[in-house]
Amino acid sequence: MLSRRMGTVVGLILALALGVAACGGDDDSASSGGGGGGGEKAQGANVAFLPKAINNPYFDVAAKGGEAAANQLGGEFKQVGPSEASAPAQVPFINTLTQQRVDAIAVSANDPNALVPALDRASKSGVKIVTYDSDVAPEARTVFVNQADSEQIGRIEVQILGEQIDKKGEIAILSAASTATNQNAWIKFMKDELGKPEYKDMKLVKVAYGNDDDQKSFQETLGLLQAYPNLKGIISPTTVGIAAAARALDSEGMSGKVKLTGLGTPNQMRKFVKNGTVEEFALWDPEKLGYLAYYAAAAVANDQISGKPGESFDAGKLGKKTVEEDGVVVLGPPTRFNKDNIDDFNF
Repeated sequence: MLSRRMGTVVGLILALALGVAACGGDDDSASSGGGGGGGEKAQGANVAFLPKAINNPYFDVAAKGGEAAANQLGGEFKQVGPSEASAPAQVPFINTLTQQRVDAIAVSANDPNALVPALDRASKSGVKIVTYDSDVAPEARTVFVNQADSEQIGRIEVQILGEQIDKKGEIAILSAASTATNQNAWIKFMKDELGKPEYKDMKLVKVAYGNDDDQKSFQETLGLLQAYPNLKGIISPTTVGIAAAARALDSEGMSGKVKLTGLGTPNQMRKFVKNGTVEEFALWDPEKLGYLAYYAAAAVANDQISGKPGESFDAGKLGKKTVEEDGVVVLGPPTRFNKDNIDDFNF
């Protein structure tokens, strides 16, 4: 990695890097044979991850993937972030990382627009910006590493719940922050799916917001149960929200009476699947998301990709990834988890 802090030892590092390349290696970073837009081998970089909030199991798992990618490439990785999921709380971290002159920031945005001024300042200082999990306005970043196609995510959640309640009855959505880009994109497609003739007997009565906070999400779920006594199902497209909602249903003796689905990790949802509170939910592998986000950030930092559609880069064990329209790189389709397969996964 050509970090800014290496100064006078750049020549030595280049020589060592060439020596290592000549000897070959068997790690994942060299396994795909892919490359950047010009077929270049992946290189490391000094990348900082800025999630919506720290101490969130989802982002902790994603960070493991980012760190693994950094270790493969001989780069640097760290994760910093606020304890609360809000855009204003993320801004000071962007400013600090800019002052530290990291090569790239990978950020999961709590708001598509509120972070733009800080990110613009970072870009003007030479810091490359990528987003993962939740995007900002496209002009403020180079690429967005999307966990899965937004339409696919939104529709599959309605489809899962529809199967469980025979497409009849009142339903609610328990989201994260009202400004979260990914949540709003998914909810848009949920509403569109609900507008199809086959869902005419499913009625969305409320979109509640738990702000990716466990206790608030728990209380919002209790509020939904009280306000809508005929509620048949809840969709929570947030790992914090679905776990809190499952706990609320379990504590109120409503397991199985009000169906719950959404996005969660197998490890946090396993007990609720096995005790019947949740029949099925969906998610991608967040560790692979973090892994891909690091590779994308490193490719941007090393000028291997610029965010133009059609560019490709080496993503280690994930193979070659291609930049799509609007600078989006997609990890892959979500997986549906239930009692038949949940023990096959550990994240």
